[in-house]
Amino acid sequence: QVQLVESGGGLVQAGGSLRLSCAASGRTFRRYNMGWFRQAPGKEREFVAAVTWGGGTTIYADSVKGRFTISRDNAKNTVFLQMNSLKPEDTAEYYCAADLRTIVPPTTKKEDYECWGQGTQVTVSS
Repeated sequence: QVQLVESGGGLVQAGGSLRLSCAASGRTFRRYNMGWFRQAPGKEREFVAAVTWGGGTTIYADSVKGRFTISRDNAKNTVFLQMNSLKPEDTAEYYCAADLRTIVPPTTKKEDYECWGQGTQVTVSS
């Protein structure tokens, strides 16, 4: 298992930027694809971005493509989400997650992710 702790959320004005971090425990972190999801009040948890175990492949939701960038530093057991040009509709609780299957492409399906962090709140004011 992998334990995940997110940080970096906060309140920002529309057009601003935030960088979320997700620190993982365990030596096997580098084996797993990682994802970011978000959940706004009253809405389903939705996919934001994912990155393969080595960082070579990334995928994004259409709503964040061109504004958000996912990356990882396996030496530091950390995955990042750089969020630029933030919009009020980006307001949500953001979660990182680990897909414990190995040698698979990155996935948008939350059911494929077994380990989740506790979340960090991002609020974008208009």
